[in-house]
Amino acid sequence: MSQIGTSERLIIRHLNLDDATFIFQLLNQESWLKFIGDKQIYNLAAATKYLIDGPLSMYQQHGFGLFAVERKSDGHVIGLCGLIKRAELADVDIGFAFLDEFSGCGYAYEAALLIKDYATNTLKLKRLVAIVNPDNQRSIKLLKKIDLHFEAPICLSQDKPCLNLMALTV
Repeated sequence: MSQIGTSERLIIRHLNLDDATFIFQLLNQESWLKFIGDKQIYNLAAATKYLIDGPLSMYQQHGFGLFAVERKSDGHVIGLCGLIKRAELADVDIGFAFLDEFSGCGYAYEAALLIKDYATNTLKLKRLVAIVNPDNQRSIKLLKKIDLHFEAPICLSQDKPCLNLMALTV
């Protein structure tokens, strides 16, 4: 298990196939479906395929991806936070999602700070972006708190609604 970083309460680590149950739960909760969209992860086999084709593949291609956010106190995986390289964007973007029962506890902020530090100090990225649903005020507030600012609306495809592009230039 490869760690990316730790904070007072969290461990950020690479996802692995043992995280399929967590992925199934996260990607089917109401907030994910509302703000990110239905990834059609309807069983553990689909969750395993999502891990293989998504984060694990991105680790191989870029050396980073979405990471598991684990509580130090009990080892429970409570969310995802990491970096994504999308073909549609010139820059690497930060992304995060947490199980609903752990929102409002400061975990997302703590994890996002660790990932921002990893992006700027370890990977030496000069620019970090985020794409966010304009209705997701909680995520927008968090992105502003880690110094990303609204840059422009962006449409990644014609069949999907436009998102807010937020950016930080180091």
